[in-house]
Formats: sequence, structure tokens, C-alpha cells
Amino acid sequence: MRTQVVTIHDVARAAGVSPATVSRVFNGGNVTPARALSVQQAAAALGFAPNRLARSLRKQRSSVIALIIPDIENPFFTSLARGVEDAAQRTSLSVVLCNSDEDTDKERRYLEVALGEQMAGVIVAVASQDETDLEPLITRGVPVVAVDRRPRDADVDAVRVDDQHGGEVATRHLLRSGYRRIACITGPAGASTSEERLAGYRAALHAAPGAVVDNDYVRHADFRVDGGREAMRELLAMDQPPDAVFVTNNLMTIGVLDALGEVGRTPPGIGVLSFGDVPWASLVRPSLTAVELPSYELGRAAADMLLQRMDGGQAPLQTVVLRTKLQVRESTAGPVED
Repeated sequence: MRTQVVTIHDVARAAGVSPATVSRVFNGGNVTPARALSVQQAAAALGFAPNRLARSLRKQRSSVIALIIPDIENPFFTSLARGVEDAAQRTSLSVVLCNSDEDTDKERRYLEVALGEQMAGVIVAVASQDETDLEPLITRGVPVVAVDRRPRDADVDAVRVDDQHGGEVATRHLLRSGYRRIACITGPAGASTSEERLAGYRAALHAAPGAVVDNDYVRHADFRVDGGREAMRELLAMDQPPDAVFVTNNLMTIGVLDALGEVGRTPPGIGVLSFGDVPWASLVRPSLTAVELPSYELGRAAADMLLQRMDGGQAPLQTVVLRTKLQVRESTAGPVED
């Protein structure tokens, strides 16, 4: 008669915890005494024993880490990658750069490669808050740090920007500049950055007397140039177009400016504010108001956090949140009277 193999997932279900918690119990991670006891009792009842060979192999990982980002063409992620690489080089680690293209299937293949090649750790800006699955790495004890975007219900360290605060500050600036019909072009609905920047925009509008709060002024796009262009075209076709637009990433802002140019509209007559600064923002005329993101610092902090885990750090999981800075320029100087 064939004996059924008891897995880490069986123990997790019996103990009422996640597989990652079971993994930490048997690999010396930080777990509360009550949870550790629950896991140990469930394991004993099921006859589960940790795979010593697998634990031995984990100690033989390479000196390579994976950095998985959604779009290498975006200057924000290019700068973030440089921060990761500079921090990794200090300890002679090599970085393999993987571009997921906001595609969860492509991202999943990269995660599988990282696991199969026994990479020392993974830094990932997840393609989807809900669909990205980091559990296979976590249960095998691979250190993982989420950067920029928050994966939902994943037990990993994280480094991100205070996106909601940045969105609120940006929208308040447009309101104080005299704009009232403010649109928001945000990214995919499954990305935490999209939702949090949109939440900041809405919070600022709801708190401002006289501001127009209308969901028709909200557009979800793809964080790419074409997506921003198409969203702006739709807004301009409204019976009452917006007098300003808050664009939640730098690439979509390029598309927005292109769409405005097609119809002869220019800032600050219609205000344009970008979440994410770019090197040319102060060079164009009118110069572009933007939320400056600490992209390099995000990458460096994520790499430092990963290195601590790789060195056997047993501190509780942590999330580091960095603040943004608003760079006020000419594109939000105020609306033109009709």
C-alpha cells in the first residue's frame, strides 16, 4: 500500500497558518511561540518531518539575485535597478534583471527560474497585487523583498513609496492652483500603486470645497505612453473636459502631452502633473510639475533588506515607506479663463 506524503501545505492547513509560517518554524525564522507550538503539534500529529536534504541544498545557493520589474523602459525602474545593483556589488553579488512587462505569466516563469537556479534571493515589483504568487519561493526559504508595489497577503519584507500621500499632495497642489475639474489617469486596476495614488487623488478632492468629484474623470490605463495618450483623448472628448489632469506615472504623461498637442492645448491652460519626475521635466516649455520619487533609494533599500535576510537575519518582517517630493514648475500655474 502506497504511503501518502505529508507536505508543508498539509501542516499549514492543520495548524491554521500559512505555508510560509510553517517554513519559518522549521528553518529558524521569527514566529510567535503560540504559532510555533501549533505548527509543531500539527506536524507531529501528521507525521511530518522537515526535508533535511532540501535545507542543505538551500545553503548552497549561488551569489546571484533576481530583480524582476514590470518595465525596464521606464526611467523609474532603470534608476531603481541601479540602486539594487550598487548595493549588491558591495557584497560581490550579481544581479539578473528580468522584465515582466506587467504580464503575470511571464513573471511566474521568472520566479520559477529563480527557484530552479537556487538564486540567493529575489527582489520583485509585482505585476499584480492579487495574482502574483510568491508562496513557492517563501515556502522554500528563498529571501524575497517586494519593492514599489505591495503584494497582497504575502509574508515578505517590502520597500515602497507612500503613494497615497503623494497622490493627495499632488491633487491638493492642483486645487490650490485654481483647477476644479481635475481628472486622474491611473494605471492597471490590479497594481497597488495605481489604487493608492488614485485613493490620494480622491481624498484630496473630497476634502476640497468646490472641487468636482466625478468618476467619469478617472481613467485606468497601462502605465505606458500609448495608454496615457488614449486616456487623454477620451477625457478631451467629454462634454465638459477636465481643466487639469493628474497622471500617475511618467510614461503616461508623455502620452498625455502628445494628445494635448494634437488638439492645440498646452499647459498650464490645462494643468498637467506627473507622478514621477523625468530628466527633461525642467527643460520642456512649459516645464512639467512632477512628484519626485526616490527610485534609486528604493532599490538600494530593497537590496540592503534582502542582504540582511540572506545573512540569516531573524527580525520580524518589515515594510519601509519612503516619502515623495513635489517639484512645482510651470505646467500647473493655473487655468486659463474661458
